[in-house]
Amino acid sequence: MKRGLFWLLTVVTLAIYGTMVAWSLPYISVEAGGLAPFDMRPTGYSFEEARAFLAALSAEGNAFYRTVQHKLDLLFPGMMAAVLYFAFASLLPRGLGIWRHVIAASMILTAVFDYAENSAVAAMLAAGADGLTREMAETANMWSTTKATVSTVAYSLLIILLIWKGVALWRRRSRA
Repeated sequence: MKRGLFWLLTVVTLAIYGTMVAWSLPYISVEAGGLAPFDMRPTGYSFEEARAFLAALSAEGNAFYRTVQHKLDLLFPGMMAAVLYFAFASLLPRGLGIWRHVIAASMILTAVFDYAENSAVAAMLAAGADGLTREMAETANMWSTTKATVSTVAYSLLIILLIWKGVALWRRRSRA
């Protein structure tokens, strides 16, 4: 039962991510003259780049970003953090005891930083190119790069754990 729910959560989470990557984010990019949306800039952006994006973004693109994209991105971070939590909690050695759950719970930071980024981006979208301040762009940029860094570390650790578990399983089967 638990395993089935985990895989259902994973599939739904990946479907939302796939929808954003294949549909909503490309649409926003088209509406901004080909410029990448803030969510797709893991190395960040300057005040000038943020202003250029907002100036290029059509009114329809802005509305779509604030509604459709942010509704999808309201679901994704929390769901992805849950997937990461359950994956880490099940892959980490049981000998870690409570620390296994403490480490797994740290995956919640991926969602915290993503939600902070979404809030900062929403403020920039509401302000538009003319109302954008350096502080708004710097705050959003900080959350964007922090989210990208923490998420990259989390996904990398997950890959390492999966490889480690795979090698351990292969060794056990080889001995048998």
